Amino acid sequence: MVKPVSRSYSQYSLNALELLGQLVREARLSKAMTTTDLALRAGISRALLQRIERGDPGCAIGMVFEVAAICGVPLFDLESRQLSNHLGLHREKMALLPKAVRARNQVVKDDF
Repeated sequence: MVKPVSRSYSQYSLNALELLGQLVREARLSKAMTTTDLALRAGISRALLQRIERGDPGCAIGMVFEVAAICGVPLFDLESRQLSNHLGLHREKMALLPKAVRARNQVVKDDF
């Protein structure tokens, strides 16, 4: 058997994966789903689901997105303000989002 290649990941990527895993776990728990239930519904093993929730970078992105979709975690939501309010995201979680989708802290005066 071939030895798996050891890869290095940026801290940003690792933080984003951990955040997505936490969001999946929080959504699963809010829907009162067990890991076994969600794994069966997604067609994956329970161990893979646990790796996804831990933010393991070795998981297939398609499976991560599928699990997130089943749980109702919005991946690409244009209404980022509703996203942050709906999921109760904390400031440190919002720091991972690009500036273009973060809620603005200031009121813009555009009356010339």
